[in-house]
Amino acid sequence: MKEYFRPIVQTDIARPSTSLELAGGWGWFTDVEVLSRSAAPRIVPARDMNATALDALIAPRAPVAGLTMDRPRVMGILNTTPDSFSDGGKHNSVAAACAGALSMAEADILDIGGESTRPGAAFVSEEEEIARTAPAIEAIRAAGVSQLISIDTRKATVAAAALEAGATLVNDVSGFTFDADLAPLCAERGAPVCVMHAQGDPATMQKDPQYDNVLLDVYDFLDDQIARLVRAGVQRSQIIADPGIGFGKTLDHNLSLLARLSLFHGLGVPILLGVSRKRFIGTIGKAEAAEDRMPGSLAVALAALKHGTQIVRVHDVPETVQAIALWRASVAGCAHG
Repeated sequence: MKEYFRPIVQTDIARPSTSLELAGGWGWFTDVEVLSRSAAPRIVPARDMNATALDALIAPRAPVAGLTMDRPRVMGILNTTPDSFSDGGKHNSVAAACAGALSMAEADILDIGGESTRPGAAFVSEEEEIARTAPAIEAIRAAGVSQLISIDTRKATVAAAALEAGATLVNDVSGFTFDADLAPLCAERGAPVCVMHAQGDPATMQKDPQYDNVLLDVYDFLDDQIARLVRAGVQRSQIIADPGIGFGKTLDHNLSLLARLSLFHGLGVPILLGVSRKRFIGTIGKAEAAEDRMPGSLAVALAALKHGTQIVRVHDVPETVQAIALWRASVAGCAHG
């Protein structure tokens, strides 16, 4: 019977001497929730875990492309598409993309995408996706933007063009299942990657998604894909994992993942969470329009930090950076530099 270990993360300044630091970050834990597919969850002392599983939880995460993972990081969303669910059409020219990038100066990473992944979105050709993203990345670099740039794509040719244009990281919403050439390309170029879980593709993913156990099914998928990426030559220290909120998941699926998000630290890699302005936030928060979901997006991002999540992917960069600064100061009882 396979067991899964979820650290019960604390951030209180009153930290007992028996506590263990989570992934070299700001959280700590003394106990874990043990999960399986055939038994009820139970709580056990973390020090009773086997050494391999425990090390995956406590080992400090290596810097990703030089970006340390010891404090919360913000990834700003910049879609050069006409039809993304929230910012479609806002940055679909080179000049607008540059302006958008400059407005996100406080972000640690800029995530640039040329194919909408909203539910029901149509496929975009490689040529069109390259035309939307590579010139924008070149112009953003020429404008003096120094942050890490991530290319949000599932296609190797698009990733290659973006890396040539100045991107650093490849963020694949298909979890490296769409294009067999993408993982070898990333390995060859030494590019860090983000592997995300999705059930189905954007055109069909919200048509009655089903799981045996959404939490453990998503965990197993990511664990398997990380192993495949390592076998393809991608360094494990340069892999980020994203549970893929909203990608082939119902509202209940999303909430099940968010409630036990700290489970994914067991993968031994940094966690990225992308929930900004998504439909479930509008449903719970009674905000029909995507642009009205910023307060709910901030609430979920801060809840994710309580789980030790290292990276949050957001539309509202200045607001998120401010919220994180106040969250950290309130938890620690002092301002951070």
